[in-house]
Amino acid sequence: MCLTARHLEANGIATVIIGSALDIVTHCGAPRYLFTDLPLGNPCGVPYKPDMQKDILHRALMLYETATKPGTVENTPHQWPGNPDWRATYARVK
Repeated sequence: MCLTARHLEANGIATVIIGSALDIVTHCGAPRYLFTDLPLGNPCGVPYKPDMQKDILHRALMLYETATKPGTVENTPHQWPGNPDWRATYARVK
């Protein structure tokens, strides 16, 4: 996705990536990146939580308007519900 965004940007099309893989996306040099500290596959929020999803989309659009330099990264305040240590057990196959 980052490489596609960079190609689009080089051709005059502005982009914002919303994602959950901070290390990968920043390494690839995304022009504008909204980081959501949520499980992979859920960058736009918890399923069936439209208020969270709308807020994340709103933050992405604001990042599009306010970013002043390439490589801008912003974080959302949202957290995955339930166990705060969800990384240890998320998508674990038993």
